[in-house]
Amino acid sequence: MTFLIWALVITMGCGIALRLRGQSAKRLALRGQYFAEVAALFEAPITALAPTGFPRLSGRHQGALFDLQVVPDTLTYRKLPALWLLVTLAEPTPARATLDVMLRPRGVEPFSNFRDLPHQIATPAGFPEDCAIRSDAPGDAPPASLVLDHLGRLSPDLLKEMVIAPKGLRLVWLAEEADRTRYLAFRDAEMGRTPLSPALLQPLLTALLALRNDLKELP
Repeated sequence: MTFLIWALVITMGCGIALRLRGQSAKRLALRGQYFAEVAALFEAPITALAPTGFPRLSGRHQGALFDLQVVPDTLTYRKLPALWLLVTLAEPTPARATLDVMLRPRGVEPFSNFRDLPHQIATPAGFPEDCAIRSDAPGDAPPASLVLDHLGRLSPDLLKEMVIAPKGLRLVWLAEEADRTRYLAFRDAEMGRTPLSPALLQPLLTALLALRNDLKELP
């Protein structure tokens, strides 16, 4: 009888292990296709797989070189895990200094070098109250009016970070949050099952191009 019980336990254990392995493979396959629907927005896109299982894509859109990344953030205290989309215009810009605007800063953003910038800047009038601004050279940073104008074109609830730098421009966007019910009940923080929509990405590409063009007009 004992032998039969142990045989049943082993059989059940093997079944669970195989099922979990199959779910893991399916999850990785879905993650790997995250940029599948937006690749057509770019000329000759190049995709590589990051250690997270999510892809990283680079390609040209309207002649400019862009880089796309996604970063899962499961370290958020008392918040749902988030999937951050990093959209970078990866070309030199006319900016003379780096300016980083972080909305709702927590000090643990895994995708940002915000804390490495040496100078904290007082928040100008009109900026979101829950933002922090840092720079490596405040005297050479773009005018607050220009930055505020471009911040105002984007959803403050979904925008997390705007970086203006001589080597490029970046927007960090909340692409997805973990399902509240599954996370609270089972600590299931899986995200990225659905590919990124072109309708979500296109306005961010357009916003970065517009920001670059306005920087070119600065004296």
